[in-house]
Amino acid sequence: MKRKRSSSMLLTPPLSNSDADSERILSRAVNVLSTAATALSQVTLIYQNDPIARDGLLQAVESITQVHEERGKLVICGVGKSGLVAKKLVATMKSLGLASSFLHPSEALHGDLGDLRPHDAILFISYSGKTPELLQVLDHVPETIPILAITAHMRPADCPLLRDRPDSILLPAPIHEPEETTFGVSAPTTSTTVAIAVGDMLALMLADSIHEENTKLVFQKNHPGGAIGAKARRSATVDDDEKADSKRHKSLPSPS
Repeated sequence: MKRKRSSSMLLTPPLSNSDADSERILSRAVNVLSTAATALSQVTLIYQNDPIARDGLLQAVESITQVHEERGKLVICGVGKSGLVAKKLVATMKSLGLASSFLHPSEALHGDLGDLRPHDAILFISYSGKTPELLQVLDHVPETIPILAITAHMRPADCPLLRDRPDSILLPAPIHEPEETTFGVSAPTTSTTVAIAVGDMLALMLADSIHEENTKLVFQKNHPGGAIGAKARRSATVDDDEKADSKRHKSLPSPS
């Protein structure tokens, strides 16, 4: 038998837009979004104007394209929130038909380094560029393996992950102010947003380089499920109908 709700238990009234607490929440929420937008605008300007960033992107595309041609893959390594960014980038790469795998740094030191083959390249993701677990992995990466990194640094010589590897490639992903300054807490938020964007940029440029005009077809083949797959099937059906109509028109006898 259900108990009756006591009339003495008062429900907290819902917040309204005119409530002071609501205004504070909405104002801070909008600040989170505007901060992310500003950070993305800033990193866009970097890749538009900074010679090292622009050259780094071109080198990354060239290096990983060569890895693809040699039947190698891109191994992406990160830990913590950067590890989750790395996993997302691996998933994007795979959907675009780009061979890629995730390497957890702790597991790497306990046997998973075997996933790194002679024709592979490795991409580290670390905002600080000095994550201890990644530096430990770096010590065991052969000199012949191309090394790339997405970090907050603007110069490879300033990045601990890259400074001792003269042929390494930097993809800068800085933010305009520390998250603790913006939000009062150092939780990775703006920095992970920028890292994801730089990773997406790299993935799409690689797809253009490797698949050229066939990128869309490769993606549709690799992503048959969900709303994306359903949309692709509808589009294919329309294309087939249009081709069939065109053939029928061509087969009709011309008027004499």
